[in-house]
Amino acid sequence: MTLKRLLRLTLVLSAALYVGCGETGNPETGGSAALTPSGEVAAFKPAADPKPVPATAFKGAGDREVTLADFKGKTVLLNFWATWCAPCKVEMPSLDRLQTQLGGDDFEVVTLSSDRAGKRAVDPYFAEAGLTALKPYYDPKNAVGMAMGVTGLPTTILIDAQGRELGRMLGDAEWDSPEAIALVKQAMGK
Repeated sequence: MTLKRLLRLTLVLSAALYVGCGETGNPETGGSAALTPSGEVAAFKPAADPKPVPATAFKGAGDREVTLADFKGKTVLLNFWATWCAPCKVEMPSLDRLQTQLGGDDFEVVTLSSDRAGKRAVDPYFAEAGLTALKPYYDPKNAVGMAMGVTGLPTTILIDAQGRELGRMLGDAEWDSPEAIALVKQAMGK
C-alpha cells in the first residue's frame, strides 16, 4: 500500500469516525438504503431521509447567479473544495474524469469552490491542473456550504434528480473508481 493510499484511508476512517454512524433509509419511505457505498467511497453516508437541498445562490461562468435548482432533473455530485485544500486538489482530476465519463443530460459533477478570491484563485488552478470537463463554480462566502451544514473540505454530496440530498462523504476519493461510478449509477437508477 502506497503512502498516499494509506494517508487517504486514514483520512477516510477519521472522517467516518468524526461524522459518526447513522441510520440507513428505507427505500419504501423514500430513504437511500439502496445506495451501497464501498471501496473508495466506503465513507459515503447515505441520508436516512433525503431532504431538498437549499436554494442558496452561488456564481457560475460570467458571474451568472446559479442555484442547485438549476440542475433539477439531473443527478448531481456536488463537491465542496478550495485551492488551499490539499486533499481537494488530489481528488479534482478524478472528478474531471467522472464528468467526462458520465456527464450529460442526466448527470453533472458540480465543483463549488469556497476560495475567498473566487475565480481569481480557481480559474488559474483549473488551467494548471488541466481540468477541462468540469465547469468552475464559486461561493467565496461559503453560503451554500453553511446552508448545507458542510463541516470540512472536501465534502461531496450526492443529489438526486428531484433535488434531494441522498448522502455525503467527508474526505477525498477517486471519484472515477469502479465503486464511485457504481454509487453514482445507483443514484441515477442505472
